Formats: sequence, C-alpha cells, structure tokens
Amino acid sequence: MRKLSNILQLGIKELRSLYRDPALLLLIVYSFTLSIYSQATGVPESPFHATIAVVDEDRSQLSARIIDGFQEPYFLKPSYITLSEMDGGMDTGRYTFTLNIPPGFQRDLLAGRRPTIQLNVDATQISQAFSGAGHIQRIIDDEVMEFLRRYRGASATPVQAVVHMAYNPNLVQSWFGAINAIVSQITMLSIILTGAALIREREHGTIEHLLVMPVTPFEIMSAKVWSMGVVVLLATALSLRFVIEGWLAVPIPGSTLLFLGGVTLHLFATTSMGIFFGTLARSMPQLGLLIILVLLPLQILSGGMTPRESMPVLVQDIMLAAPTTHFVELAQAILFRGAGASVVWPQLLALAAIGTAFFFGALSRLRKSLH
Repeated sequence: MRKLSNILQLGIKELRSLYRDPALLLLIVYSFTLSIYSQATGVPESPFHATIAVVDEDRSQLSARIIDGFQEPYFLKPSYITLSEMDGGMDTGRYTFTLNIPPGFQRDLLAGRRPTIQLNVDATQISQAFSGAGHIQRIIDDEVMEFLRRYRGASATPVQAVVHMAYNPNLVQSWFGAINAIVSQITMLSIILTGAALIREREHGTIEHLLVMPVTPFEIMSAKVWSMGVVVLLATALSLRFVIEGWLAVPIPGSTLLFLGGVTLHLFATTSMGIFFGTLARSMPQLGLLIILVLLPLQILSGGMTPRESMPVLVQDIMLAAPTTHFVELAQAILFRGAGASVVWPQLLALAAIGTAFFFGALSRLRKSLH
C-alpha cells in the first residue's frame, strides 16, 4: 500500500507539473484537434477551385466541348489566353494548369491521326497538381470518346466487374487520414510527455529531491507512465468523439472501449520508450532529435502509410518488435472493420508483451542513470 500511495502521489505531482507547462498543454490540444483535422483533409481527393487557362487554337466543336468539361467546383471558369501569355501566366502563379489545343485538332482526330494536346502543370501547387492532372486527362478522354461515338454513355463490354467498396464505400480520404493521424499522435505525444517529464526533473533539480526520498526507481517510473498515459488516453477519447466522429463525421463501427483498451496497452510501451529516451538525453533539444530518429521509422514502417506486405521481408520481421506495428493493425481492424476482441486478441497480447519488455528495459536504464 505504501508503494501504491507513492506511485499515486508522484503521478499527481507529474500532472500538476504538466498543468503548469503551457507549451506542452498547447501541444496536446493542437495534436488532437487541428493537427488531426489538417492531416485528414490536407490532401485533396480531387481538385477544388483550380485555376486553368486554355489556348484554343482549334476553335472547333470538340475543343469547345473539352473546355466546357472544366466545371465548378473542381475548376474555376477557364480563362482564354494566347500562346504568348501562357508562360507568363504560369511564371506568375496565376494559373495552375494551362491547356494548349493545337490548330486542326478535330480535323486530325476525325482523319484517324493521333493529335496531341499540351498540358502544363504548376508542380509547386502540390495540393492540386497531381490530382488535377489526372482529372483533366479523364475529362479530355471522356469528351473525345463521346465525340467520336456521336453519343454520350458507357459502351457495353463482354465482361463487367461489379466493384463493392468495403468499409469506405465512397473512398473518402479523410476517413483513412483521420485514423492514421490519431494513431501517430498517440505514439508521438506519449513518448514526448514521459521523456519531457524526466528531463524536467533534471533541469529543475528535483531529481535530487526524489533520490533522498524513500521512493524507488520503479515507483518514480510507474508514476510518470500512468500519469502521462492517462493524459494521452483522455485526449484520445475526446478527440475520437468530438473531432473524428463529430467534426470530420467519420463513422466508427467498432467498439470504442475496446480501442481505448488497445490504446492503454500501446501507451504502456510508448511511455516506457519515452522514459528510456529521457535517460539518454540531457536536454529537451536532444530529446527532440532522438524522437525524430525513432518516430519517423515507426510511422513509416508500421503499416500506417503503406501496407507491410509491400516492404522487404527483413523489415517486416524487424518491425514486429515495434508496438506501432501491432497498434496500427488493431486500430484499423476496430475503427474500420468493426472487429471484436476475438479478432484483435493477438495484437493485444503482442502489445502487452512488448510493453512489459520495454518497461523493464527502461527501468534498468533509469536505475543506472539515477545511481
């Protein structure tokens, strides 16, 4: 009971220290609100109000149909310019796309030749360039094919594949982006908060006070793990309810309580990692550099951005030791596919085992650094 009381009181002390740190509080609020929203909606699924200019040197029925295909809200009303104005408009950033329809385009097409249309893309407009170029290509292809067939409508094919989109019927990018963002924020914040809590003790000189008190390194570490873990867990629950389900309108078919249980096991591992990094670093800048070196590989290679199956087998095997690999599988299974405990129990078991190993590894390092 005395040990439990020490862990409780030391954890409350950590919460009070965090309450007096406005920078970390602002980071927590931003990471679980605006950061998730911006990551979920930052990459557009299609162009939106993209600026386009057209050099129509053909002045034919087909060129007019192609230009009429650029409709709002995907594109602003196309601007008619001359060939000499095209480079200037791109250089000054007035147009993201410029389309040059050459003279005799319709005549050459009807004669069976293969005329070309020049499309210039301002690749510095990253959010619009890549999705917009593909969108323009589809518009041109559709209008040309319909013009040659003399009617609008899909042509009959011998075999037709009926596609059913499971779990995300409309392929809404923000659904995947929001879940991936909250997984990343949970990992990042838990490591930062626990590492910063240990470094704060060293910078403020309170670590010496703890050493002369009747508390053990196990109690010190347990207090930091549970207090910072509770903060991240609470922020996760609020963000899931009000930002992801409310603001972004992402449906959650699975059990929120089961997901939060998985978050708890994941936090057990990542907060221990934060303690370990806090023993290695001597200042907050050093902690930040260590976290960057570790966090980026964890996010990229855990399967949150690209499927693990597309990675080399050696990388897949190595990443099985990372808690993020199992947490990403668990989060996607519950929040996308509505999986229950009977499906995700291997990930829960793996997180518990990895968290235990990380906890005692960090505890051993903490004992050495304190003595």
